[in-house]
Amino acid sequence: MSKRISDRLVLSNGIVVLVTENPTVDIIAARCFFAGGEMVETSEKSGLTHLAASLMTRGTTRYSSLEIAEQVESIGASLGTECSSDYFLLSLKTITADFQDMLLLGAEILRSPSYPDSELDLERRLTIQSIRAQQERPLTIAYEGLQHLMYGDHPYGFSSLGTELSVSNLTRQDLVDFHHTYLRPDQMVVSIAGNISIDRAIAMVEEAFGDWQNPTQSFTINTPSPNFQPLLVTHEQDTQQAIVMIGYPAPSVSSPDYAALKIISTYLGNGLSSRLFVELREKRGLAYEVSAFYPTRLDTSQFVAYIGTASHNTGTALTGLRHECERLATVPITEAELAVCKSKLLGQYALGKQTNGQIAQVYGWYEVMGLGLEFDRQFVEAIEAVTEADVQRAAQKYFGTPAISVIGSGEALQQLI
Repeated sequence: MSKRISDRLVLSNGIVVLVTENPTVDIIAARCFFAGGEMVETSEKSGLTHLAASLMTRGTTRYSSLEIAEQVESIGASLGTECSSDYFLLSLKTITADFQDMLLLGAEILRSPSYPDSELDLERRLTIQSIRAQQERPLTIAYEGLQHLMYGDHPYGFSSLGTELSVSNLTRQDLVDFHHTYLRPDQMVVSIAGNISIDRAIAMVEEAFGDWQNPTQSFTINTPSPNFQPLLVTHEQDTQQAIVMIGYPAPSVSSPDYAALKIISTYLGNGLSSRLFVELREKRGLAYEVSAFYPTRLDTSQFVAYIGTASHNTGTALTGLRHECERLATVPITEAELAVCKSKLLGQYALGKQTNGQIAQVYGWYEVMGLGLEFDRQFVEAIEAVTEADVQRAAQKYFGTPAISVIGSGEALQQLI
């Protein structure tokens, strides 16, 4: 794929524009990021960002929900909004000829959402149904219990959907206040990739967003410090399978230990050849499913490992899960194992930047996270530079006493006493 990345260009109102030219495919993808995301929520208003994302395409001052859908679907384009822990996002993809119209529609949605009461009532009910459905999923219940132990009142510990109580109490004015406070030009990144020149892309962004004025108040996010509790929380459910989940506080993406922990995450939980899968499922037959993950976060992250196991194996599974994570502090990863992890991780990373949508997503994400385009190169270099000693030091530093969340039958929970 022939592509060229623009210099970082900032419009007069603070919008950062990134453009990747790819004339070989007649498709353009754009990602409009805003800093903040679920990080701006309080426990009383948890779920606000998700509700705003769900409603934003349901009507503007000019268009109804149906009119927006017709404009998008009539040309085979895609347009949607979503929220994440650290950002809010509008995505769109279309053929080159229709890109300007879709970008203008996206600007209308971002700048003038109407949040109609009828749509709000419907979305509130649908969200509450989703919350109730999640409470029937053991993995979700276990993770929510772990999140509370990991973060306390920090927004990372909230469910992205919110709670039945918080969602029921969210009002249209809450959505309007959220939009006015956090969806603003000086916190916006527009990342475009596809069959378009840099000059043409910038001109289109100027037309769509150039006259958007920033609110007078400054942009601030005030979050409490994570309150990690290395405790055990359990939830009894009459099921033959238990879910065992452990979590260790881990550093943000800006930490010098980030690359080493990405290697550990790959080593322990990435795929059928990972350490957890081979040791706990293939060799010992303890796991229905087993994995580990380390999310990329602006604030304190977490290293989580989990296993689904038969009720009578719950205690053994917990011991095995902790052992495989914490053994890295005393048993160094081998040179061959490290080489395999690097190859797997960097291969997957490269494959994740093939389409225009993926390219626009990755570069825009780096920018809104404050990492800059150079992080694309820096990440690869940091992974390549990780040594066996780096992995062991990271394990020694972060894999102490974990928070533990278990869901299962009374028989399963009895094994933890």
